[in-house]
Amino acid sequence: MFSSRQKWGLRPNPLSALLDAKRGAGEQILDLTESNPTRAGLSYPSQEILGGLADSRSLDYNPDPRGLISAREAVSLYYEDRGVEVSPSRILLTASTSEAYGYLFKLLADPGDDVLVPRPSYPLFEFLGAMESVQVRPYPLRYDGGWHIDFDALDRSIGTRTRAIIVVNPNNPTGSYLKQDEWDRLERLAAAREIAILSDEVFADFAFAPDTARVSTLAGASRALTFSMSGLSKVAGLPQMKLGWIVASGPRHVEALGRLEWIADTYLSVATPVQVALPRLMAASSAVRTQILERSRANLAFLRRAIGDQSPCRVLAVEGGWYAVLQVPRTKSEEEWALDLLRERSVLVQPGFFYDFESEAFLVLSLLTSPPVFEEGTARILGATF
Repeated sequence: MFSSRQKWGLRPNPLSALLDAKRGAGEQILDLTESNPTRAGLSYPSQEILGGLADSRSLDYNPDPRGLISAREAVSLYYEDRGVEVSPSRILLTASTSEAYGYLFKLLADPGDDVLVPRPSYPLFEFLGAMESVQVRPYPLRYDGGWHIDFDALDRSIGTRTRAIIVVNPNNPTGSYLKQDEWDRLERLAAAREIAILSDEVFADFAFAPDTARVSTLAGASRALTFSMSGLSKVAGLPQMKLGWIVASGPRHVEALGRLEWIADTYLSVATPVQVALPRLMAASSAVRTQILERSRANLAFLRRAIGDQSPCRVLAVEGGWYAVLQVPRTKSEEEWALDLLRERSVLVQPGFFYDFESEAFLVLSLLTSPPVFEEGTARILGATF
């Protein structure tokens, strides 16, 4: 009766089942997986946000498949502030980055074609690909004190039905940015094979320190057909506003945008009020980003101090984003670590296999977590490792 695209099981995994049971029993959990900025105790410029949503122009329905020009101009200004020229004509609005992936998979791939995704990385790719009948194939990121693309393995992963290479910049959860030499090599590879590049840049604003070797966005000129994605969920800490965007560049990007416009016109998913409010929301976003970045830096600094030199754990190098990866002793599996921490110490973390880490044992911690919870949770984790 139901589509085979929903090939995953509906039963909760053991960690989710245990969490539901403990919360159902009224137990207080130290949640070190918080990814919702609206629940992280941040201070929002409420008056400015609500004022933008109260604009009377929201009552007029005059849809543009690419998005209202005033909203696309606000996105263009966002890039201008970062030193990148992006014409509003190269921008198409979506309801989210997830929807942007859906549009781009529809644009680029037929059922059974494949896209390449980094490993480790965001666990949603498998689901997004299955929804569009697209195969998701991994290419590895290697760690040697810093993360980098394994280009030999990437090249071997490209097949006759490969339509796109996805980069997450910075990666989630490793927090590693694409470097200029990697971008040069990736760009040449994609151009030669006539493969598109999809760059997920939702965490790009959250770099912990400057680095001239880093590429913060692929929204500029490109020798390969390239699509850069971001949105309000991370840029403004407003996931509930449901607005993202795609910036197209490189050869045939005009044709690509025309086809994307046809796809977007089929759905018309971005609500008028958030488009009308976007210039004010973007103007107000700086204060929220500053809070998120300051908290992430502070929690990461605490974690590194707490680990020290004597702990059997180590924090992997991270350049930005909202997450830290903690390597723990391989005395038990990641799943056992996560279950034992939740069962015995009431601390919730994510095991590395959620993000498709190739080896064990890694735990992923959210740096967005409120500092008191993060510090107490870290102490309990370290107490379990000695």
